[in-house]
Amino acid sequence: MSWRNDFWGGYAPSKPIEVEGGIKAKSKRGSIGDTWWSKRWVSVLESFGWSNRLERGRRYARKGQVLDFELSTGKVEATVQGSVRKPYFVTIEIKPITKGAWDHVIEEMSQKAIFAAKLLAGEMPDDIEDAFEAADVSLFPERSKDIKTHCSCPDSANPCKHIAALYYILAEEFDRDPFMIFELRGRTKDDITAALRKQRTVDVQSPPEQETLTADEDAEEEEAALSMDDFWEAGESESFSVSISPPDVSAAVIKRLGTPQFWDSKEDFVEKMGGYYDEISRRAIETAYGEKTGAKKRK
Repeated sequence: MSWRNDFWGGYAPSKPIEVEGGIKAKSKRGSIGDTWWSKRWVSVLESFGWSNRLERGRRYARKGQVLDFELSTGKVEATVQGSVRKPYFVTIEIKPITKGAWDHVIEEMSQKAIFAAKLLAGEMPDDIEDAFEAADVSLFPERSKDIKTHCSCPDSANPCKHIAALYYILAEEFDRDPFMIFELRGRTKDDITAALRKQRTVDVQSPPEQETLTADEDAEEEEAALSMDDFWEAGESESFSVSISPPDVSAAVIKRLGTPQFWDSKEDFVEKMGGYYDEISRRAIETAYGEKTGAKKRK
């Protein structure tokens, strides 16, 4: 940590150089991260005994000191503006999950259709970690040594405030795109969705062979089928029921496709259209059942 000499003879922490166009955390106070998975990411980091250092990084994240970052499989690289003119270079590496373990995870995921539906809609299923536990691995780092970091600043402590700031920016990025967590663990969004589709592909079964009818039996069936005597009669039909309920994932198509290029409003497209979808679902249920039924809230 760098220090400057104070006029009154003491020392005070140096202030970072203010920057324009940095990546600012949306959260202005309190915790950072809205979804359960971003909060889980932060709680895991705090469990390593880094609370004090993370707090300093949180202030940096809110000031917008992280200039940019690039995430690739198992690695994040970023530049963070500190108290000197030249920004610091930060890297965070997390050991990827092995191919064999990932195959097991995908197999577990494929057992629940809701997993694929929610992931494709940009949401993380609440019990997604169960799929990883079944493969004897963890989605999030379990120990501090599972994370390898480096910063070009002179601070020997780890994490320094520059690394910690990147941790928090990642938390909010995870809110937006949960697939980034998977990429840190070794699989991209395309890898996972393609593997899920392949795993869930079911071979079309050949229809069972029908009994061969004699010429007379065939003629009788054809005559019965063409008979007009019972055409307007309802006859006997198998009972059936229809259930109308809100979808498991609200506005899934909108979330999957994202904001279209023609959208020039300042309002968030997914949020706006999602509200319409919820209202339509609510009114459809009221119409179907003749009573007011609260639609499932969007997550």
